Amino acid sequence: MAEQHSEQSEPIDEQPEGQRSRPRRRFIIIGVVAILVVGAFLWWWHSTYYEDTDDAQVDGNLVQISSRIVGHVKNVYVDQNQYVNAGDLLVQIDPSDYETALQQSEANLESAEASYEAARVNVPVIHINTGTNLHNASIDVTSANEGVTESQNQLRADQARVVAAQANYEKARLDVERYTPLVEKDIISKQQYDAAVATAEADKAAVDEAQADVVAAQDAVRMAHDRVVEAESTLNYAKTAPQQVAIQKAKADQAAAEVNQARAALAQAKLNLEYCQIHAPTAGIVTTKSVQPGQNVAVGQALMTLVSLDDVWVTANFKETQLRNMRVGQPVTIHVDAYDRDYDGKVTQIGGATGSMLSLFPPENATGNYVKVVQRIPVRIDLTKPEQNKDHLLRPGMSVEPKVRVKD
Repeated sequence: MAEQHSEQSEPIDEQPEGQRSRPRRRFIIIGVVAILVVGAFLWWWHSTYYEDTDDAQVDGNLVQISSRIVGHVKNVYVDQNQYVNAGDLLVQIDPSDYETALQQSEANLESAEASYEAARVNVPVIHINTGTNLHNASIDVTSANEGVTESQNQLRADQARVVAAQANYEKARLDVERYTPLVEKDIISKQQYDAAVATAEADKAAVDEAQADVVAAQDAVRMAHDRVVEAESTLNYAKTAPQQVAIQKAKADQAAAEVNQARAALAQAKLNLEYCQIHAPTAGIVTTKSVQPGQNVAVGQALMTLVSLDDVWVTANFKETQLRNMRVGQPVTIHVDAYDRDYDGKVTQIGGATGSMLSLFPPENATGNYVKVVQRIPVRIDLTKPEQNKDHLLRPGMSVEPKVRVKD
């Protein structure tokens, strides 16, 4: 009886235990369903209000440091991967040649300024001199013409004296001819005859003198005409006074242009001397340094690369299907894989073309082998709190995961 009682009592103990396990399973199922519902809700909420991608990286400015002049590297003051501040001296090029060029440019400027000052002062001097020369030349022409008239009058007077002298000589000669037979016959005295001969000889000398005066007067007339020609030539030259003044002004303008040219050359020489010192344009880290002391560098030769750490942003390549509600200005949470740290940002630019179109060899879909592929478009995200990166932990090329809130 006891065994039967015990056998009957066992199923009585199992029934409550099964009944207790069924509510537990219901709670587990309900919990799992609740978790799934919450998960589905969170997934729906996240996919509705946020867009994220893991195809994103930190971008920054890579400044190529190069030489602007030809020269010999004297000193290099930085090492590979060294942090530098804006304005720090990076490379020193030997300035000896450029110091000499600067001195030469300064001397050329002083010479050009002196030439310009002389040319400028000569302008009013030429103006006054040419005006005076024109006035004097006009007077000389008038005087020369008057001299011609006077010489011509003198020539006519001398010619008249020649005629008178010839007439007197002819009369005296005839008197001698008449007195000759009379003196032989003692009709007249020897004294009277000698006086007639002397008068004839004097009249002949007077003719010769008058003829000589005529020749001299003719020479004087010719010389007077020459003086007229010379005076007229001087007058014609003096009439070019405006052109002479203009020429002098042009020389002054040319000298002024040479001064400006010399000043420009001096300014360039000063710049070239300044270019002997290459400074960091911004703060950052030196990379790919390829310059060493003693090296000769050319214009535009790359010496090193400066990675700016102050101005960094994120380039995220979102699928084109994710851009439906994305707009400039939307807030972004940026998760950095390297530091497991979040940064605040915002969308500032949405690319104008897909990454494939901006590649070196864009796809050609006109060949008939087109396959539709979801494209990605680069989106720029800037930090809204730069102080979060004051420690400069963000480096270009780091992988990040941006999450954009596309709906409020």
